[in-house]
Amino acid sequence: MKVGDNKAQQTVKTILDRYQNDRGLLVSILQDVQAEYNYLPREALEEVGQGLDIPLSQVFGVATFFKAFSLKPRGRHLINVCLGTACHVRGAVRVLEEIERELGIKPGETTGDLKYTLETVNCVGACALGPIVVVDGEYSGEMRTNKVRPVLESYD
Repeated sequence: MKVGDNKAQQTVKTILDRYQNDRGLLVSILQDVQAEYNYLPREALEEVGQGLDIPLSQVFGVATFFKAFSLKPRGRHLINVCLGTACHVRGAVRVLEEIERELGIKPGETTGDLKYTLETVNCVGACALGPIVVVDGEYSGEMRTNKVRPVLESYD
């Protein structure tokens, strides 16, 4: 999104209209903006603040409070590696290290081609299937280092 980009401004305006510019629905509005851009560009946050007549600091406060929001461009595919106790004792750290080697990134980073973003989570609630890797909401249980490449290649 570029500053002054009419199409981008119209996209944010459409989202705001959908929620009738209701300040109480800021989280939902930001979710829709992020769904559109795959992150929250500063310019979009400025448009949201102006459209809702709230300070940019308040919009940023909400955007930075929730871990689900990203102020940096994210990859098309979000990879979450569970590091909860059950997954950890079953080798989640080795799986994470293999993903890091394959993609050349660390948790919290995105590949240069914006294909993958790697994150870790404390628990995904599927402890019996650990270690768990979740890509775009799809769970891959009982992960091992030799399963990492096939899982990643399935998203090519």
